[in-house]
Amino acid sequence: MPAAARPPARPPASFALQQADLAAADAVGALMELWGFRRQLGRVWAVLFLSDRPRCAPDLCDRLQISTGLLSMSLAELRRWGVVRAVEVPGDRKEHFEAETNVWRLVTRVLREREMEAVRGALGTFERALGEVRAALADVDPAVKAQARFKLRRLEQLVELSRAALHVLRLLVDSARADVGPLKALSDALSRRRERPV
Repeated sequence: MPAAARPPARPPASFALQQADLAAADAVGALMELWGFRRQLGRVWAVLFLSDRPRCAPDLCDRLQISTGLLSMSLAELRRWGVVRAVEVPGDRKEHFEAETNVWRLVTRVLREREMEAVRGALGTFERALGEVRAALADVDPAVKAQARFKLRRLEQLVELSRAALHVLRLLVDSARADVGPLKALSDALSRRRERPV
């Protein structure tokens, strides 16, 4: 067959799989950034999540094209969140890592330890501000009283919003009180699927 008539050569399967890993890793990284985490954390976790075996640091650096320093910082933070763990690989002295595969566990931990704490902090600040504004209602200046009444209504709205947000977060974290069954079932199915041989 003449060279011009040949179909273009397809890249080897391993290259295609690696490209798929990197595309997924970039997508997870972008989502993590939306949640306020560094993009690299999502990329490292995703490559480990998509791996059929634990990976060592040099392999991860090579796959993600990042420095050992950046990987080390990322792994330390991921381990602190409990989403990546170190594992031993028989016959290999290098430290290897694997991802937590229960996605629902990851989400609830972040909601519990970060979002709920942030909302609680904001609620406390709003309530203290409300106390200060209530004290200003006793001011003799009518203009100050009018401003205080206006701010009181607005701060009460922020307090109500914060309390509602805390309630929703508690429902999401406490699977016994919220209908998170479909999300939890999906997460469990993904975990089982990952562990099942193909």
